[in-house]
Amino acid sequence: MTAEHGGALLVVGDVVTDVVARHRGPLAAGTDTAASIHRLPGGAGANVACWAAYGGCGDVRLLGRVGTDAAAWHERELVSRGVRPLLVVDASAPTGTVICLVDTGAAAERTFLTDSGASLRIGPGDWSDTLLDGVARLHLSGYLLFSEPSRALVSVALTAAHARAVPVSLDPASTGFLPELGVDRFWELVEGVDVLLPSRAEACLLTGLPDAADAAAKLSRHVPWVVVKQGAEGALVARSGTVRARVPAVPASPRDSTGAGDAFTGAFLAALLGGAVPEQAAATGCRAGAEAVERVGGRPPRAAG
Repeated sequence: MTAEHGGALLVVGDVVTDVVARHRGPLAAGTDTAASIHRLPGGAGANVACWAAYGGCGDVRLLGRVGTDAAAWHERELVSRGVRPLLVVDASAPTGTVICLVDTGAAAERTFLTDSGASLRIGPGDWSDTLLDGVARLHLSGYLLFSEPSRALVSVALTAAHARAVPVSLDPASTGFLPELGVDRFWELVEGVDVLLPSRAEACLLTGLPDAADAAAKLSRHVPWVVVKQGAEGALVARSGTVRARVPAVPASPRDSTGAGDAFTGAFLAALLGGAVPEQAAATGCRAGAEAVERVGGRPPRAAG
C-alpha cells in the first residue's frame, strides 16, 4: 500500500440521531425498565469522520443526507469535532434515527433499532467528481449498500475515485442487513476497494467461516488489505491470503460500545493518511476503540477552541 501522506479524507455515509438508552440487565417485557437516555449525534459514516479528525487528520469531509428537522444541529456537531460537513438536506424525509439499547453490564453490549430516514436516500444526484478535489482517500460506509439509491452512489463514487487513483476503504457495517443483500451482491458492489474493515461477525458472515483469522485470510484474497476488528480481542491485519499481524486490544472499562468500530476505522484511516503502515494504523485504531467504549455515544470529544 502506498502512503497517502497529506491530503484530505472524504467520508460518504450515514448521519443519524442516536437515542442511547443505557439499562442494566434484561428488558422487562410489558412494563418499565429504568434507563438513562441520551439524544446524541451518530451514524457510522459521521462517527468515522469525527474520529479521523480527532486522530489528527487535518482535512476531513463528510457527504451525507439529513432531514430538515435536524440538519443545523448535525452540521454544528460535525464542525465542533473538526469535520467539514457536506450535508444534503432532504425536504421529504426526516433525519435517520437509531435507538441504541445498551446493557450496562460488563461488555456494555448494544442492540440497534434503526430507521434510516433520509440517510439511505442519498444517491448519484448528490455526487460531484469535484468532491474528490484534494482528497487522498475515500471511505464509504457499508450502510450505503442497503438501499438502491445509495448503492448507485457507491458505484459512481468508486468509478470517480479509480479515475483519479484515489484509494477507497469500506466498512461492511451490519450483520443485520448483510444477509438480505447477499454475499455475492456485496462483492459485486465493493469491487475495487483496497481496504476492508469488517467486524469479526461481519468477516465470518461474508466468508462462512467460524474462525476470525481464517475469515480475514480468505477476505484478503478478494481485497488487498483486510483489517478485522475484534473488540476486546484486538484486530487482525491480513493481506494476500495471510494474517500479517495480530494487534492486541488496549484495556478499557466499557460504558457504551456504540461507535467503537467507527472509532477504530476513523483512527486507522487518519494514521494511514499520516504515513503509517496498516499494522501500525491498526494499533492506533485499537487505542481509539478503547477510548470510545469508555464514552457514551459514538463520537470523540469536541475539538478544542
